[in-house]
Amino acid sequence: MKNHYSTTHMIAGLVLFTTLIVYRLLPVLLGMTLDQPAWMPNFSPMASVCLCGAAFLPRRLAIAMPLTALLGTDLVLNSHYGFPLFTVEFFGKTIAFAAVAALGWLLRKDARPGVIVAAVLGGSFFFYVATNTASWLYEPGYAKTLAGWVQALTIGLPGYPPTWTFYRNTLVADVLFTALFLVCIRTGKPAPIGAIQTAGATR
Repeated sequence: MKNHYSTTHMIAGLVLFTTLIVYRLLPVLLGMTLDQPAWMPNFSPMASVCLCGAAFLPRRLAIAMPLTALLGTDLVLNSHYGFPLFTVEFFGKTIAFAAVAALGWLLRKDARPGVIVAAVLGGSFFFYVATNTASWLYEPGYAKTLAGWVQALTIGLPGYPPTWTFYRNTLVADVLFTALFLVCIRTGKPAPIGAIQTAGATR
């Protein structure tokens, strides 16, 4: 049963990682440019994959696979759009995702669905605050005051969508992809021995 459960974990992880890579690389695959509007910015499975991957995947892959996927796709996207390969935003986002993965790692011994859902909700809020705080620190358009920080967390800079809409998209994506991961993990999970024996006795 242990091997079957591990195989289920691996299949779920591979399904989500494939989804992640394809989804994140769609702009490259479709030849999109910066002049074309993005569909639901920040709607990405990355945070849920970092959290759930660290919580459920085998130890040797739990941290390496999510962060490798993040770094690899970011480098490809930055190259596609002509951005520098390493920016302040890149490092800020990577650190935030690493913290989410660390949270998932801490939950490995108590990775119940309710705990994971609560963690992904907290992780979404943490990512939102951390990345927008980083943006407030390095973007010259923000005043380095409390009011400027609140602006970075709410309406953002003129000419761009309000930053709270990015949080909304992040939250929806995190909940959706976490639910998908939990369904994959739970589907095919071996039933407890006692339940199997009870079912056999009632035939």
